[in-house]
Amino acid sequence: MTAFAIEHDETGRRFHVVVEGSLCLLEYTLAGTVMTITHTGVPDAVGGRGIAAALMRQALDTARGRGWRVVPACSYARVFVERYPEYADLLA
Repeated sequence: MTAFAIEHDETGRRFHVVVEGSLCLLEYTLAGTVMTITHTGVPDAVGGRGIAAALMRQALDTARGRGWRVVPACSYARVFVERYPEYADLLA
């Protein structure tokens, strides 16, 4: 799997990376120690490369490191957490 240089914009509440000029992102809200993942977006031009999965892993690993619980509110986040049960312990 290719490593992506994902950045965490804590003020903007998002993780993002630019791939071949396309902005890929994961947006979330934070209420206390509960991260709600509200949107993941990867343009079709760079889709199918595991970018959304890399964004999810970064977000979930950040949540774990900070002791946050997670609510996967967007459809991609829900499917990802179902597919990777190693993150189930983070669910709020």
